[in-house]
Amino acid sequence: MERHYILGISAYYHDSAAAVICDGVVIAAAHEERFTRKKHDAGFPAHAVRYVLEEAGVQLHELKAIAFYDKPFLKFERLLETYHAFAPAGLVSFLTSMPVWIKEKLFMRSMLHEGFAPLLAPGQTLPELYFPEHHLSHAASAFYPSPFDDAAILTIDGVGEWATTSLCKGEGAQISVLREIHFPHSLGLLYSAFTAYCGFKVNSGEYKLMGLAPYGDPESERARDFERKIRENLVDIREDGSYVLNMRYFRYATGLRMYDAARWQALFGVPPRTAESEDLGQEYMDMAFAIQNVTEDIVLRLARTARALTGCANVCLAGGVALNCVANGKLLREHVFDDVWIQPASGDAGGALGAALAVWHISLGNPRRADPARDAMHGSYLGPAFDGGQIARACRRFHAVAHVADNLDALCETVSDLLAQGKVVGWFQGRMEYGPRALGNRSILGDPRNPEMQKRLNLKIKYREGFRPFAPSVLEEYAGKYFDLHNAVSPYMLLVTDVAQSLRKPLPPDYHSLPLWDRLYWQRSSLPAITHVDMSARVQTVSRETNPRYWQLIETFRRRTGCPVLINTSFNVRGEPVVCTPEDAYLCFMRTEMDVLVLGDAILYKEEQTPLADDADWRKQYTLD
Repeated sequence: MERHYILGISAYYHDSAAAVICDGVVIAAAHEERFTRKKHDAGFPAHAVRYVLEEAGVQLHELKAIAFYDKPFLKFERLLETYHAFAPAGLVSFLTSMPVWIKEKLFMRSMLHEGFAPLLAPGQTLPELYFPEHHLSHAASAFYPSPFDDAAILTIDGVGEWATTSLCKGEGAQISVLREIHFPHSLGLLYSAFTAYCGFKVNSGEYKLMGLAPYGDPESERARDFERKIRENLVDIREDGSYVLNMRYFRYATGLRMYDAARWQALFGVPPRTAESEDLGQEYMDMAFAIQNVTEDIVLRLARTARALTGCANVCLAGGVALNCVANGKLLREHVFDDVWIQPASGDAGGALGAALAVWHISLGNPRRADPARDAMHGSYLGPAFDGGQIARACRRFHAVAHVADNLDALCETVSDLLAQGKVVGWFQGRMEYGPRALGNRSILGDPRNPEMQKRLNLKIKYREGFRPFAPSVLEEYAGKYFDLHNAVSPYMLLVTDVAQSLRKPLPPDYHSLPLWDRLYWQRSSLPAITHVDMSARVQTVSRETNPRYWQLIETFRRRTGCPVLINTSFNVRGEPVVCTPEDAYLCFMRTEMDVLVLGDAILYKEEQTPLADDADWRKQYTLD
């Protein structure tokens, strides 16, 4: 029986990626950054394409089709019409961007042929190219792998071609677009503007703004005033969740900045924070709190409209705003829908998979059958794996001292004992995750009961801002006891929910007025290292079926300590992509104060390793995100 393979790619903006499906089944997917070691790599995903084709066992010319995740001509039309609408403003931006667009984006077919050329032998031809729209790619990535026969679909991001927010309905193999909000009105870009104003990097630091928001004082007049000013001056929010931005305050449509600095400072009375500055005053925390509230309000209104328009009991989410785990958690708690499913690679990288699925189901007209018991993402473990021989070769290359466990039981016993002793463990197993979250295969692990663990992980392992929280991995069977998940599961670490009341400790009456660091290190629960300042946590539920190896480690730790929870943070340092290979993992291990590295069945202890030679300037490789 002939099999049909489709390759999807996203490229040339940020987070390039490749994915391959076979007869509609997801086979492999990976970010280009994991191979090149360039965070958010936007280039042609040559390494990712080679990997997914090799994993699928198919050559490029044997593919049924190749799908690119957006329509370049539509995007070019949007740019031209935008510059015309705002003329003469934006002339500098126009003159800067047009040569790039004329040279590259308008000749996308030629660029793609050039990128794929090294993978074709003489006489071989490139399969047919398809260009589904950007938000259709997002919607397809959300709906087709979901466990739902029919569902509302919300896709919210910065901008695709024209659409910035789409409300769709998925039914069977079809996706219908019901409503859209068009550029320049964009919730994603509104959030990014505040990200930039608070001193973080656009398209990278939005999750920092989300992590900073709980430090805002909900009782303060300033926080309430910021939110009022946002609603009265920056964004007009309608009852159905549609919104209009006041473009007098923004410069992203025609300029080289996100916002009009003079107008913002006059409005808020706070200057833009200098990137990477030590000054992270309460005013920026209150600003983060205010825009997070506004974002959640818009998402909830859109969700209610989606429920009313589609009549569906379930919803699927994708697009960069779907990575706002706090808004996702609120959507779940409000019970707008019976169930929520979020694409783990919600950003542009996920567009590669969505484009391939859209071609298979929509362009080629193939049916779809959902499995109500599980989604089709295979836990998002879709990247490369490395066997014992490859791990052994990596160890020999670095003259590393490794101890190979006799079996999985012995490995988990040893590692759980080390974690209980307060050790920080790099855990490298199986296939690499697709999407921004480490889900137990490329993870750094710690004991959540340890009150010093958050500080140590931030400052001496990840080398990042101390206020940033860490996520818990909890055994699925115990999730409801430790977190208020409302009978839901959160396999992709995309839901923020409250820590259970039984774990909480009392707070002082003046808690919200305490300085940031005093609030941060206050013992709020019996799991202090994963309990955020507002008693919340970004939870990953771990299934024995989806990741039996990681499940067994946590279960062994539970039997050892009584605690079925571990800290799980991505295996990288700040500014570095998540590690891909055993070599990447060893270098990260040796460059930090991590105590132990576990590569498959091999255990490596820091004190037994020889320091790396000529590696003093390694941090210069990574631009701070």
